[in-house]
Amino acid sequence: MSTPRRWLVAVLMAEIAIGALLFGGDLARALPRIAWPSSAPQITEPVRPGDQTRRFRPDRLPARERPDGTPMPDTGDMPDRLAIDLRDGALFLRGRIAPGDAARLTAALDLAEAAPGTAWLDSPGGSVIDALEIGRLLRETAIDTRMSAEAICLSACPYILAGGIERRVAEGAWVGVHQHYFDQNTALPAIFAVEDIQRGQGEVMGYLIEMGVDPALMRHALATPSDEIYLLLPEELEQYRLSHAAPDPAG
Repeated sequence: MSTPRRWLVAVLMAEIAIGALLFGGDLARALPRIAWPSSAPQITEPVRPGDQTRRFRPDRLPARERPDGTPMPDTGDMPDRLAIDLRDGALFLRGRIAPGDAARLTAALDLAEAAPGTAWLDSPGGSVIDALEIGRLLRETAIDTRMSAEAICLSACPYILAGGIERRVAEGAWVGVHQHYFDQNTALPAIFAVEDIQRGQGEVMGYLIEMGVDPALMRHALATPSDEIYLLLPEELEQYRLSHAAPDPAG
């Protein structure tokens, strides 16, 4: 066999081996969750202090009900990437946060006749990197963030919420955090995987400090597996400065 041909065969075999390692790494990460799924209560179960961890699948969020028993809007049909809607002086962001959504939002705001004053959020999460970029964009544009009682803001979405100049979460909304993968693959040597995770968590903590949010919020995120979500109580939202207290009507 000629030398060039041997090199081509060697390169091909190396690519096959790398592909197998990557597939095996992703499979190794998924198998424990398949074999030992979360035993936490369903996300629709009411939370109380000390009992706030719930099962979480962003693509399988069950239908919710208001306290009076009437149904809330279904979250199962949320867009696979953020739906960006600018109307009536407000920005509405709904759906999963996909890679590239920060750039899409930047372009939309650049084309807007006037910058919106408020961004309304409703998202089960997604790309952490894009969430941080969107949060910074909202802060630079001096936009407040809001959540209605029917909205959710889970996984990476709270980092967008943190970007608002003023942040308000209506009673009944879901805000929750958990661990993130930061796109690392378990086939990488352990030292590099750990470095990627630590670098990503450090970036998130730095971002929260930059936004005026208590980085102690990350304690709950780091302690909650990716197939579960830690739902924050209203008093925790205020404690970590992720939501500002509603103004006193008498004031």
